[in-house]
Amino acid sequence: MTLPQRFYARPTLEVARDLLGKVLVHRAPDGVAAGVIVEVEAYIGEDDPACHAAVGPTRRNAPLYGAPGRAYVYLNYGLHYLVNAVTEREGFPAAVLIRALEPIEGLELMQRRRGRAPWRKGKPDVDVTRLCRGPGNLSTAMGIDLALNTSALFKRPLTIEDRGVDVGNVRWGPRIGITRGVEHAWRCWVEGSRAVSGRS
Repeated sequence: MTLPQRFYARPTLEVARDLLGKVLVHRAPDGVAAGVIVEVEAYIGEDDPACHAAVGPTRRNAPLYGAPGRAYVYLNYGLHYLVNAVTEREGFPAAVLIRALEPIEGLELMQRRRGRAPWRKGKPDVDVTRLCRGPGNLSTAMGIDLALNTSALFKRPLTIEDRGVDVGNVRWGPRIGITRGVEHAWRCWVEGSRAVSGRS
């Protein structure tokens, strides 16, 4: 079942926790890829120094201020696309960054996409637990780019679905890969998952 828009129109930390175990699916022209979400991070409001909205509304961060249940996709440091699920209410900037997946569908397609990355040429296939470990690797493997920015996550081609996956124990800790706002324990992950990108 595809998660409805109302799933995202809630406090961001609740959405973040509830996204664990859900399945991110991209039905692209070159095939279908899917993975269970095992790690996320929350970014909440203009008072959060690590949130893109900390500088106020801009053209780039406009999706954060938009309707919940939309994808916020951006290019990070000119290298990797990162995908977020916009949360809360329209006009309040908040989102959940999807940091890691356990691949369950389209593994060969993911391998091809990762293999085309300039830094992967000539190297062997990536271990399945590392295919979608980290938000940049995840987007590469899933075929997510700026064309999907602002797309509805409750409509194809990019959806998040409830397939009844039980992830077991969940842990919270500081966000990683940032220099400001590290005091917030807004990173959430599935304990024991080998696909989690940070220390667990």
